[in-house]
Amino acid sequence: MRRRHLLAAPALLPGLARAQSPWPSRPIRLVAGFPPAGTTDIAARLIAERLAPRLGQPVAVENRPGATGNIAADQVARAEPDGYTLHATNVGTGSINYTLFGPRMPVKPEDFVELGLLMRVPNVLFVHPSVPAHALAEFITLAKAKPGVLNYGSAGSGGSPHMTMELFKVRAGIAVSHVPFRGAGPMLVEAVAGRLDAGCDNIPSCIGHVRDGRLRALAVTGAQRSPALPEVPTVAESAVPGFEATSWFGVQGPARLPPPIVARLGEAIDAGTKDPAYRARLTELGADPPNLTPDGGTSPEAFAAFVRAEIAKWAEVVRISGATVD
Repeated sequence: MRRRHLLAAPALLPGLARAQSPWPSRPIRLVAGFPPAGTTDIAARLIAERLAPRLGQPVAVENRPGATGNIAADQVARAEPDGYTLHATNVGTGSINYTLFGPRMPVKPEDFVELGLLMRVPNVLFVHPSVPAHALAEFITLAKAKPGVLNYGSAGSGGSPHMTMELFKVRAGIAVSHVPFRGAGPMLVEAVAGRLDAGCDNIPSCIGHVRDGRLRALAVTGAQRSPALPEVPTVAESAVPGFEATSWFGVQGPARLPPPIVARLGEAIDAGTKDPAYRARLTELGADPPNLTPDGGTSPEAFAAFVRAEIAKWAEVVRISGATVD
């Protein structure tokens, strides 16, 4: 009997070695629920470039668009909690969708572990240059003169641009039709072509079109003007006092991710967001760094507390706006 066990032992050694190999020992997937060119994709690729050298393995961004990010979220939630499948989340998938989709939401907050916040981003309200509105107050006047006639595009139902615009409509007292797309990229193509009257999007994904004059920015949605678009006023100073709404982007893993892997990823994400080149790129894009910890960085614990607060905050916005998804 003892001899048979000894003969069988070599066959078990390869599997045992694999089970005990240090993490990470192979490439990591960072799944983004939106197409390329949108801010979720931009944020994912910016951090992937900085995680790879810190973790010693390639980090590949995988775009899985659909259902306002819910398809990608569901895929990650169901993945093996081994640290090789991560989720590039955002304010929509990570907070708004839980209330907006209600019982149709395929995942729950407890299906994830938060790893780190990547950036915070104001949105910008814009129109096609053919629309006769050069200021936000003029757009409100135009919309009130044509209730329900004008439309606006967003990256999809439930995202921060959609909810920002719905809240703006309530506060401004206007009726403008929503046209959702499967990501910012497709929406911006239609906006630039003039097939949309207006739109709301994160600054990083639309700033090039605004700077080139293909779209006319009317206002940004943060509390202060964006250094990337200093000439564009805020919604609050333009027409709706007290208005503020911003997007955010981060990284999650599936629940039950081992604590040592959570800690390692949290440290790598924090270091990546403090990289001077990363922060310089955020400035160019009109985005802000995490600023969740005293040194301006992020951590799994701080990001988890942030997400809990965001879920509660946006649940109230959904209720006030009466927004729904088809």
